[in-house]
This record gives sequence, structure tokens and C-alpha cells, in this order.
Amino acid sequence: MDNTTPAITFEQAMETLETIVSKLESGDVPLETAIELFQEGMSLSKLCGQKLEQVERRIEMLVEGDAGLQRKPFAATKDED
Repeated sequence: MDNTTPAITFEQAMETLETIVSKLESGDVPLETAIELFQEGMSLSKLCGQKLEQVERRIEMLVEGDAGLQRKPFAATKDED
């Protein structure tokens, strides 16, 4: 039997992260719980960032040129930085 934690999707991670932020913003959690929630939130944030980087590397833009369609790696625009 595999003892690894099942992978969660980007959407699941974001939903959990939003729940954590709401709890922390409410201010109704004890300090120790807030620290644990913060640590979990940081881990989820890092996971989401990694997943976005993986997707960005896989995205390719198709550009129509004189020789037909050409594949071009995805590059974020300056507005997205």
C-alpha cells in the first residue's frame, strides 16, 4: 500500500487556501491554530505556484507565419508579471 499523500488539484488547493484565509481574517482562531493555518496556507500557496509554473512551461502559442503555423513557447506579457 502506498503511504504518500494523494495529490490535490490546483482548484482544491485554492479552495482550501481561500477557506484558510477567511478563518485567519475572522480573527476568531487561537494563536496556535492560526500559526498552523498559516503554515498550511503557505504550503498550499507554494503548491499552487509550482502547478502554475508547470502549466506555463507546457503552454505553447501557435503563431501563423509565412511558412504556416509555428510553435512558440509561452511567455508572460509584462502586464502579467
